[in-house]
Formats: sequence, structure tokens, C-alpha cells
Amino acid sequence: MSTPRRGRRSTLFSALTIPVVALLLGASTQASAAPDTTGIAAINADIQAHNHTMGSQIRRVEGDQSTPQSRSDAQQPQPAAAAANQVLATVAGMDVASYQRDVDWANWWNQGKRFVWTKATESTNYTNPYFAQQYNGSYNQGFIRGAYHFATPNTASGAAQANYFVAHGGGWSGDGKTLPGALDMEYNPYGATCYGLSKSAMTAWIKDFHDTYHAKTGRWPVIYTSASWWNQCVDGDFSATAPLWVARYASSVGALPSGWGVYTVWQYTSSPLDQDTFNGAYDRLQALANG
Repeated sequence: MSTPRRGRRSTLFSALTIPVVALLLGASTQASAAPDTTGIAAINADIQAHNHTMGSQIRRVEGDQSTPQSRSDAQQPQPAAAAANQVLATVAGMDVASYQRDVDWANWWNQGKRFVWTKATESTNYTNPYFAQQYNGSYNQGFIRGAYHFATPNTASGAAQANYFVAHGGGWSGDGKTLPGALDMEYNPYGATCYGLSKSAMTAWIKDFHDTYHAKTGRWPVIYTSASWWNQCVDGDFSATAPLWVARYASSVGALPSGWGVYTVWQYTSSPLDQDTFNGAYDRLQALANG
């Protein structure tokens, strides 16, 4: 679980794709057939091309300036006189994807983590093969947990991706332990920063996802992003409905994305894995889960 993602992508990727490939090719019923290496390579390439973790592109573009001291500071309550966008109490959390494989949830619980978001989907053609272990395992350990969707606005509509997300683990239930789904909006892994969309078109895409998710679940999605990406690519204001999950790997949360005056969650480092802090006391985290 604690293995850093950076520098181990190919190793972890190989490990996780073996069961996926076996399932897709029906290996258990075709043991006597010669392996279709061309088909396996194509499947592996497709899975790799559609498997990006929360913040991976933010780290690629903006870097990670977090230090042991900044990571410690991010988890500490701030003075009562702190600015409005600073934390007054915190709850420690994290987010995971297939690169973490089967997670030792007891280990992270014992380190003080109390909430987690797990990657469920990307676009309309990728689901996390470790989702059940991560999503249900964290719940069974006592975590308040949710799912997230890595958005690719150039591959399908916001509504199509919201529907796919809800159908593959991204729904919500009022059990007091399930967070609303999160929409991961960040730099394009494949090319142009804003996926070839104008600010108004990107805003419309996000609204399409946002409204569809609400219609499906009764909850508004949390929006995850960085101030730099958001301000380059979006001109809409979702602060009235969508809680902000801001990424900034530095000693302070810094300026927030346009539209928001306060953040709900801060992803403050990607080392040794994505770590987050909730901007409030535990009862406020429970309130977010309860809706």
C-alpha cells in the first residue's frame, strides 16, 4: 500500500492487468488454445491509456513541492483568526486507485486516516479492477468513503460519463458512511490542456455531468481540480452546489479556483500516495456524507 506510484507504474500495471486480461479473454475456458498475444497487447494498451489517477496530471504539470514539514502542517488545526479559506479543524484522509492494488485498510486506519475516495471510472470505457476491495474494504474498516471519476471531456458527453460512473460504483446512499461522488477535472493526459474545448464549452460539459449526477443520486458531485487548471479552462461558477476538493502540493492551500471562497477538501501531497485533509471537524465530514 505504501509503495509510491512514481517510478513503479509499469510494475503495478502489469500486476493489475493479468486478472483483467484473463477475464476478458476467457482464459479459464480456453486453456488449450494458443495465447493471443496480439489481443493481450491491445487490451493492455487500452487499459493503460485509460487509467489515470487523481492528481497525476496536476503533479506532472505543476509538480509536487510538498515536504515532510508541509505535510505535517496541512493536518494541523489553524488558529481561530485564520483566513476564511484556511482550516479550523481537520480530518485526515486519502484517495486511491488501481495502482495501490489491494489496500491494507487497517494500516491506514491506524495511521489516523478516516475518509477515502476510490477511483471507480474514467471516460466510458475504464473501471478500476480493485474497486470492490478498496471501496468495500475501507467501509468495513470504518472509513467514510466515496468514489471518483476521472473526466475526459473530449471522449464522451458529461451526461454519458456521469451515467457510466453511477452505473459502475459512483452512486450514493444515505447510510452516513458514503460521500458524494467526486468529478476529477485536471490536465489532459493526451494533449491540449483543456481537451480542445473553450471555457464556455468546458463549463457546459461540467454542468452536464453535474446535473446528470444530481438527477441520478440526489447529490451534487464534489469537484476536484487545481486553481491553475480551472482558471485556464473553465469560466463557470459551481460553488453554490459543488463542494471543492482542491489540489495543491505545497505548504499552503493557496488561491482557490475561481468561484469558490472556501474549500472542503485539500489534497496536499502525492507522496507516498495522495493524502487529503477535510476542512472541518469529523461531524462536518459526517454531514457531507449524510447530505
